[in-house]
Amino acid sequence: MAHRANRAQRLVALFLLGCLLFSFPLLSIFNSGSTVFGIPILYAYLFGAWAALIALAIVIIERPN
Repeated sequence: MAHRANRAQRLVALFLLGCLLFSFPLLSIFNSGSTVFGIPILYAYLFGAWAALIALAIVIIERPN
């Protein structure tokens, strides 16, 4: 039962991290005219943060007890 509570706490922390990563003040930092490999930096940040959150969710959920 303790593992389930620990997993739930980590998922809540991951949700809060996602809220922070996609909040306006942080997004405005990346909203510039520059590009990374021809992709606007804001789009690269959005997709990179999204992929990182998915990868972290997989690690948390698939972690053995």
